[in-house]
Amino acid sequence: MTDADLYRRGLKTLLASWEEYARGAAGAAVRRFPGVTTAVFPNEPERAVYNNALLGRDLTAAERAAALDAMEAAYAAAGVARFAAWVHESDEAMRRDLERRGYTLDEMTRAMGMALDDIRLPRPEIDLGPPDWAEYLSIIGVPPDLLRGADRAAFHVLIARLDGENVAAGMAFDFDGDCGIYNVGTLEHARRRGLGTALTALHLHDALERGCRTASLQSTRMAERVYVAGGFRDLGRILEYVP
Repeated sequence: MTDADLYRRGLKTLLASWEEYARGAAGAAVRRFPGVTTAVFPNEPERAVYNNALLGRDLTAAERAAALDAMEAAYAAAGVARFAAWVHESDEAMRRDLERRGYTLDEMTRAMGMALDDIRLPRPEIDLGPPDWAEYLSIIGVPPDLLRGADRAAFHVLIARLDGENVAAGMAFDFDGDCGIYNVGTLEHARRRGLGTALTALHLHDALERGCRTASLQSTRMAERVYVAGGFRDLGRILEYVP
């Protein structure tokens, strides 16, 4: 499994997860155009979280312009002014085109992936609470009515407990043999105890048992070394530009 293979698999899982989110949010849709996929969430509470567009790599100048035009038109039609355009750090031409249109870099994550045969972390022994969706949303710090209409069975939620309290959570989503791991978070007073690492490791082992072959995620700078230690490969930064 090459890095390019892992990157492609991770992006397919990411876009499939956006489509699943859209099925659980009023008025939302994921629209695929040549060179760009837009996740359009016109209503709250999802509006503040999921309006993201993934731009293709290695496009010609004309293809880049058409992709950016399609992205902007999709959000304008939905009345969404605040969204993020995701571009791989290696795509300097797309980055220049975004900056010429007045976009600025807002955030960045690191795309990471691994073959599940390469898991380096043992299956952890941790105290787990019931996989309650409301508790998961509370721990990761999003509105309690987010994705109210979502099919909860499409997601694999894990919640870790410490001294009888639910303090850490993470979610996984499977697509075509790849397990995307998203929103791993720990309450502030319970951090630096390895709970996020343990939940990630448990998600990996569970995914392997479900028949997945690979795993993918987007890491913050703070968590990169933890994921590398667990077997994930660095697939480059995803830069998020905003109008």
